[in-house]
Amino acid sequence: MRLGYLYSRYPVISQTFCDAEMLALERLGVELEIGSIYPPLTSLRHEHISRLRAPIHYAPPQKILRIWEKDAKTGRTAGKWPRELVDRHERKYGPGVKAEQRARNALYFADLFTRNRVDRFHVHFANRAAHTALFVKEISGIPFSVTAHGQDFMKDLGNDDLLREMCAAAEFVAAETDYSRELLCQRCPDSAAKIYRIYNGIDLEPFPDPLPPKANAAPRIISVGRLVAFKGFEHLIDACAELACRGLDFSCEIIGDGPLRDDLQAKIDMLNLSPRVSLLGSLSQGAVLEKLRSADIFALASVTDPQGASDVFPTVIIEAMTAARPVVSTRLAGIPESVLHGETGLLVSPGDTTELAQALEQLMRDPGLRSRLGCAGRVRVEQHFRIEHTVAPLVELLEKTSVVSQRNAPHRGAATVDAATANHQIAYLIDRWPDKDLPLLEHELQQMKRRNVPIVPVVCELNSSACLTRTMQQLALSLEFLPDAMVMEAEWRANPTLAQRLEEERAQEDIRAPSAIFLRQARLALVVRRMLEEKKVSHVHATSSRALVCALILQELIGVTVSATVEPRPELPLNWIESALRKCKGGRLSDRKLLRERSSSFVFDKAAFCSTPRKVVGLLGKNIGIDLTTGASFWQEWAGLLVRWSGKKA
Repeated sequence: MRLGYLYSRYPVISQTFCDAEMLALERLGVELEIGSIYPPLTSLRHEHISRLRAPIHYAPPQKILRIWEKDAKTGRTAGKWPRELVDRHERKYGPGVKAEQRARNALYFADLFTRNRVDRFHVHFANRAAHTALFVKEISGIPFSVTAHGQDFMKDLGNDDLLREMCAAAEFVAAETDYSRELLCQRCPDSAAKIYRIYNGIDLEPFPDPLPPKANAAPRIISVGRLVAFKGFEHLIDACAELACRGLDFSCEIIGDGPLRDDLQAKIDMLNLSPRVSLLGSLSQGAVLEKLRSADIFALASVTDPQGASDVFPTVIIEAMTAARPVVSTRLAGIPESVLHGETGLLVSPGDTTELAQALEQLMRDPGLRSRLGCAGRVRVEQHFRIEHTVAPLVELLEKTSVVSQRNAPHRGAATVDAATANHQIAYLIDRWPDKDLPLLEHELQQMKRRNVPIVPVVCELNSSACLTRTMQQLALSLEFLPDAMVMEAEWRANPTLAQRLEEERAQEDIRAPSAIFLRQARLALVVRRMLEEKKVSHVHATSSRALVCALILQELIGVTVSATVEPRPELPLNWIESALRKCKGGRLSDRKLLRERSSSFVFDKAAFCSTPRKVVGLLGKNIGIDLTTGASFWQEWAGLLVRWSGKKA
């Protein structure tokens, strides 16, 4: 089975259950393709995400997707525009559901999943991503399934008719608790037979044995979650104030960030709790696990907020139980399905500060009770929430519905051969596009396409303010766009050893690229390398001196060969360019001095003068003794060089 995953946004640091599920599927041999409609909002990534083998594909910018939409509506692309479904959703559900935008995003993922031979795809959360899934299915015929959680369909989606349509279209629906399954069945009675309870699971491997308690040390309370109203942190802070009034010695650390941070800090200060209660902000998963391991009590005072949102099955409670920590939480939604009152923790009424303080005090005064509840919690996780157990029914449903779907699905036609199946691909590295300094890049790419040169054009940054000509719009659909700067920064932070090595190697060079350009291009290189490895790229052509910085880093990281076009007025210093060209197989140069000092694999860049009036070009060519006319012979010569450098047989 080749399985796709479609997220509204990925990764999200609070949704570790998604990571655990996909990692478990990969260990079982399932091939994954991960799609994310939007990039992450922060650059923090948990360490375990690096173990995912599957690439993460982000939708291109909306400006490019609008071109996809326009071409689909006019029939110029293979992807069909789901006009009837868009019109019906706009009439039935109103503009708030953004049906046209969902369909526009779906065009890209329908194409991605079809090209990569995805048999079916799965969606977490019954809201924006599940709505987009309806359109992906309509366009491509690829079936999907959904995991619904609670707040997604109870509050975020805001329309039970649309929820019923999603559930009806899905092959099956997984609910993360019995509580949420019952709610879904009430809202979607016609789909009740295909709604299953499948708990979120946890990987036990990262959890070491808990640290022994420190003798006579003040009990340490820890809480983890986004700083939003339904997590109940204000009630936990009030409970800490009561405990302090009772003369108890303790500390409480709250991990997470969110819109209520300033309000919560003000409350801590007002209650004079700063020596005891700390807001630590967001931490990596490794740091969170260390905090859990060294804590004495885990507390999560979940409530229902004024808008009706609440926790349903907080993963962090399972993590605390895995770390053998006793849990204090509330009798809310699916929490009693994880925490058994008096057996693995203590449950109190939501919003009851006094009851919460009393439960915390009971555990603080009784180390033996803490130990018994914590150990029982670990056993409960091992028996019911181990990822290998929880993913099994999901795999069974995926396999069963895959057989039925393939038997009943309409013929979608043969999938096109994806670039990843070819050898010796050539990447054209484009630092920004469109670029006024590279006015004929589009013409060059067209010339390579006509000669069947296997080009993968990679755009590092879209110049969103530029007006796209008709030629550019036609080209845009064949370009690979890198995700936004937040993804770049996340990849950089996720690879600190490699990042440090690249910086140190630059420091040791006698001739260095300017630091600002280097830091940007190095970040680009860490993201580009995954794409190039996936597509089996063997040669990288840098279309500018800026892109050459990135290309040479890629040469070191993944062993590709490199060539370069150096523009007439390069941004990089001449001495750096001279040094960099020594590492290149060849290239195109418009500086005659640079050209004289190079081997025969470097050619004069006639294309650099194509935007100049023909009369001026003729006079210039006469003066320097070179024919600057870029006819078919020039592009044929250039194509031959690229193919030779890539190692592909002509």
